[in-house]
Amino acid sequence: MVQNSGQDIYNIPLKDKLKHLPSEPGVYRFLNREGTVIYVGKAQNLRSRVRQYFHRSRTADPRISSMVQKIYDLEITVTKTVVEALILEANLIKELKPRYNVVLKDDKSYPYIIITDEEYPRVFVTRKRLHGKAQYFGPYTDVRTIRSALKTVRTIFMVRSCNYDLTESSIAQHKFKLCLDYHIKKCGGPCEGLVPKTEYQAMIRQVANVLRGKTRPVQKYLENEMERLSANMQFEDAAYYRDKIQQLKVYEEKQQMIDPRERDRDIFGLVVSGNDGCCVLFRAREGKIVNNQHFYLTHAQEQSKGELLENVIEHYYLDTDDFPDFILLPFDIPSKEVIEEWLKSNSSHAISLLLPSSEDDRRLIDLVTMNAQYRLDELLLLREQREGTIPESLKALQHDLQLPALPRRIDCFDVSTLQGSDSVASMVVFVDGKPKKSEYRKFQIKTVEGQDDFASMREIIERRYSKVTDETKPDLIVIDGGKGQLSSAQEILRTLKLDIPILGLAKRLEEIYLPDQSEPQLLPKTSSSLRLLQRIRDEAHRFAVQYHRTVRSKRILKTELELIEGVGKKRATQLLETFGSVDGIQAASIEQLSNVVGQKVASRIHEYFSSKAEASNTSPSIK
Repeated sequence: MVQNSGQDIYNIPLKDKLKHLPSEPGVYRFLNREGTVIYVGKAQNLRSRVRQYFHRSRTADPRISSMVQKIYDLEITVTKTVVEALILEANLIKELKPRYNVVLKDDKSYPYIIITDEEYPRVFVTRKRLHGKAQYFGPYTDVRTIRSALKTVRTIFMVRSCNYDLTESSIAQHKFKLCLDYHIKKCGGPCEGLVPKTEYQAMIRQVANVLRGKTRPVQKYLENEMERLSANMQFEDAAYYRDKIQQLKVYEEKQQMIDPRERDRDIFGLVVSGNDGCCVLFRAREGKIVNNQHFYLTHAQEQSKGELLENVIEHYYLDTDDFPDFILLPFDIPSKEVIEEWLKSNSSHAISLLLPSSEDDRRLIDLVTMNAQYRLDELLLLREQREGTIPESLKALQHDLQLPALPRRIDCFDVSTLQGSDSVASMVVFVDGKPKKSEYRKFQIKTVEGQDDFASMREIIERRYSKVTDETKPDLIVIDGGKGQLSSAQEILRTLKLDIPILGLAKRLEEIYLPDQSEPQLLPKTSSSLRLLQRIRDEAHRFAVQYHRTVRSKRILKTELELIEGVGKKRATQLLETFGSVDGIQAASIEQLSNVVGQKVASRIHEYFSSKAEASNTSPSIK
């Protein structure tokens, strides 16, 4: 572990790595003792930049000091240029979400509008951005904006909405038929060759212009079509384009004009309050605001405003195909020249990062910043209202166990077995102190033979958290058991590089075992935090026992069925799956049974249960 004081301030392996760092551009990753990446950074000179963190003379910064104390290992990736380092850094931060990097909340959920890479492209909303030649517009953080854009596109242009694999070959083979959209003039009918490929793709280019906010070339395109049709005496079709031009003008009128010089630019504003931040982006095309987006930030207190804004810019332009002529910033950012070089390589034209130089620019920055402040105030107010409904027992639990965050989501595990047979486990989930039964899970132990609670716990923890997402990641894990079960679960979490608070609750004395502590912790029997843990543990135990009884009953019934001639393991399983229980099989007619196992075996099953019922009815009662 790296220390801030003492003669040897870091362990030997890390010390050696610091001595031999290259003086090249690249990306560095700091890891904690569990092997989890806690910070990702880029550097023009890796040797100089990384060693700065460990200089005794550096300015004391609480954020840096806290991080340096947790650094156990270091990984680097050398790149050819700083621009390559920037791209790699942005991708790694987005993928790993390190503890000490700024993180954009819910960035995976923001939708895009996609124009597909097909011979006859489609236009729709997607939340997945894949590699390829498809065009993406967004991300959109405002539902109304994306709906308005799609509605405009579908009103003005006859873009197909079907999922057909339209190619010139499939159209020539007449594989598809016209649908309702053609008859109500929502689609031109490319599926039957009624729209030439070149004409359809020309239309799609205008769709892309609308989504970029470039309405002037679209209007020119529609006017040319109207004039061409009018010259050919196709007045009804010409009137159709006249109406589309009017609809486009209505769409334009809804957009606020902010620049009489009609320039394309993006304007950013950012505000911070405590550990939260909000950045708002206004996209102006041809001098009009065509879209505004907002991004909430976590860990905002741990970086300067310039670093925060730089992270947002990297994140946003990494995932967009729509670049302006220049970007207006409220304040400077650390790697301005590098960002400009990267943007130029992505957009094929120079993009300047500018500070406000006129009164109009400053008013515009103030407007965007005011929107950012409004969004952040809205978020904080919503959080206050939500936290007002959180039970005091959760706050007490956080205080008593010194948890890093309020344990709003708690996962609890229990293993149930009887003399090593039919081993199962359960997971129950409590959100804000209440059971969320839709998230409950049952596990049949697959890799452990006999009674081994420790190995069983390792199996279910690995199965549960090997594919955990941000949405299903708990704030606390509770294990029904003592030190052994806790150590088994903790071992898997370390292997998976997950930093999730975890504890074991032993039944005998209601002792709480915490990681890396040899002695258990005892909470007062009357404390609300202990009562909450007991309630969660008891629910996990109940759910596990209930599942164990079901599994055991099915096994016993399955064994009994196998006593009947002609019924093996496969047929016994089929019978249970079809009729659900022994009562269902016993009540079934021979005809119903024969549909599953055949007439001959069905008769034997029916005869077996009839004989069993008669024996039960004629047996003498005990008084």
